[in-house]
Amino acid sequence: MPKRESGGSRYLYEPFEAAARLETHAQVNEERWRSLERRLGTIEGALERLERRLWLAVYGVVGFVLTRGVLTLLEMTKG
Repeated sequence: MPKRESGGSRYLYEPFEAAARLETHAQVNEERWRSLERRLGTIEGALERLERRLWLAVYGVVGFVLTRGVLTLLEMTKG
């Protein structure tokens, strides 16, 4: 069996490498989670703006229909 250049047993280094990989994995997951929360916040803001615009459009249409109805009733009472 050839001797390792780095010296020592692989069993001395593998637990530390695994711990470093786990820590790196946890940091990557944490950053991904922050990024996801940031994107969700952006989407929620866009949805709120869209909802306001839709309600404004609904109120505009209802106002137009009511105005036309009132004008029609006024014309009927004149004639």
